[in-house]
Amino acid sequence: MERINDTLKKLGNNAGFQARFQKMRQDTLQNPSVRAFLVKHEDEITDDMLERSLMTLYDYANQSKNCQECPSLGECKNLMQGYHPQLVIGRGTIDISYDRCPLKVMDEEKRKSEKLIQSMYVPKDIYQASFTDLYDDELGRRDAIKKAVLFVKNYEPGAKQKGLYFYGKFGVGKSFLLGAIANELARKNVSSMIVYFPELLRELKNSIGDSTLNEKIENIKNQPVLMIDDIGAETMSSWTRDEVLGPILQYRMQEYLPTFFSTNFDYEGLEHHLTYSQRGEEEKMKARRVLERIRYLTEPVLVDGPNLRR
Repeated sequence: MERINDTLKKLGNNAGFQARFQKMRQDTLQNPSVRAFLVKHEDEITDDMLERSLMTLYDYANQSKNCQECPSLGECKNLMQGYHPQLVIGRGTIDISYDRCPLKVMDEEKRKSEKLIQSMYVPKDIYQASFTDLYDDELGRRDAIKKAVLFVKNYEPGAKQKGLYFYGKFGVGKSFLLGAIANELARKNVSSMIVYFPELLRELKNSIGDSTLNEKIENIKNQPVLMIDDIGAETMSSWTRDEVLGPILQYRMQEYLPTFFSTNFDYEGLEHHLTYSQRGEEEKMKARRVLERIRYLTEPVLVDGPNLRR
């Protein structure tokens, strides 16, 4: 077996290898990022150090810096995906250290925000919404956005602060507003939960059989900020009103926990919806009791404007 030293010696004497090596060396040393580093540290770098670190400089030159050559995190071309290289000097040699790149930082911040926002049966575009995505071209929507921004700005854990009751016709951005509020709160490290009310009720009914109903209701009760999306779209029953909605709202009212709603009904319309069960039962006092809790927890805000779903 030929020894490695003999192989390297043969390669060193090969004219083609020498030409390729010299071109690689020249290209590496002329790389703008490499040149900038060498100029900055010219008093520290010796010729011997430079030659011994040539492959390190070559690796550095061929990686993306500050995501300049990476269209996305998933398409990162670097040796360590999501990390960009920096040249450093230590122990008489030039080396590479790696830090999170801007795309990696953004991705981690996004994942952190998503963990702060719990969502049950809410479309992805809703819980990824932001205030910058909202159109305020109509007066009704502008007022709703203003109140939403003000809530986030003034929010303090433990403070007595009302949520908002967004009501209006279909497609005007009520659910989107809830998502935007949740995302802005996440930037303040405030956890929230958005629940699509009709689907939540279906899950809670299914939870009766596996004995997890109380656990799930307790989780919803205790959320720092709770957002109930599309209340009034469910099929009303006494169980929904008296065993689910009533206790959740009563607890949140006692603990001063901000609660938001989106619905097609104003207060009076929702009270009417809560009055009549699917069996045709009329229970005005029970409906009024739940509605009074909603009034206590929220400020009504009409959301108007053109249908954004068209």
